[in-house]
Amino acid sequence: MRLDKFLAAAGAGSRKDVRKLIRAHRITVNGSADLKADMHIDENKDKVALDGEPVIYREYSYYMLNKPAGYISASNGTHTVMELIRENDRDLFPCGRLDRDTEGLLLITNDGPLAHDLLSPVKHVDKEYLVKTEKIITEDDLKRFEEGIEIDGGETCLPASGYLKDPKTCILTIREGKYHQVKRMFEATGNRVVFLKRIRMKNLLLDESLQPGEYRRLSEEEEAGLKAGRT
Repeated sequence: MRLDKFLAAAGAGSRKDVRKLIRAHRITVNGSADLKADMHIDENKDKVALDGEPVIYREYSYYMLNKPAGYISASNGTHTVMELIRENDRDLFPCGRLDRDTEGLLLITNDGPLAHDLLSPVKHVDKEYLVKTEKIITEDDLKRFEEGIEIDGGETCLPASGYLKDPKTCILTIREGKYHQVKRMFEATGNRVVFLKRIRMKNLLLDESLQPGEYRRLSEEEEAGLKAGRT
C-alpha cells in the first residue's frame, strides 16, 4: 500500500495533509524519515509512526455514538450526526437511521458489508429500545406486539418482545426496521411515544457513560460481537 494512502486510511489526515507530514519528516517507517508519499509499505509488517507515536492501520473503523435528539441520521445535509464525529477516517456513515427526536445507540462506520448485514431485513437483527409513552402500557399491548401487531397501512410487524419498567415505560426489542416502527406500533394500541432511546443493536450495548453527542471507538470485543455469525 502507498504510504500516503496508509496514513490517510489510518486517520492521520487527508492525502494532502499526510504528504506535508512526510515532507516535514514527522513520519517514520521502521525508524527512517527519508520517505516519499508514493513509496509502498507492508501495512501488516512495517512500523509507521507520527511524531514518534505508532500509527495503527485499520481497514474499517467503528464508533459508538450516543445520538442526541435534534440530529438526523445522515451523512450529508445540515444538523446531521456526522457533525458530531471529529475523526479523519474516510467514508464514515451512520449505520441505519434513528428519527430526529430519537436518542441513543448509533453505529458510525465505513464498513459497508457489515452495515448491510446489520440492516438487511432478512437478518432480523435485534434492536432494543427504552420507550416512554403518554398513556399506560398494558400487558395486552405487549402481547399484541409478541403476536405481530398490524400497524397503519395494513403492515404486520414481526413478533417483538417487551417488558414493563413502570406503567408508562417499557423495554421493547424489535427485529426489523420499518419506518417509525416503534411509534407506529404504539399508535396501533391507541398510545403515543413521548421518548424513544435505542439501547442495543445485536449484542452491542449503549455505553451509558457516553453523554448525548459523545462517542468512542468500539473495543475489539464489541467489534467481534457485531461480526459474529456472519456468513
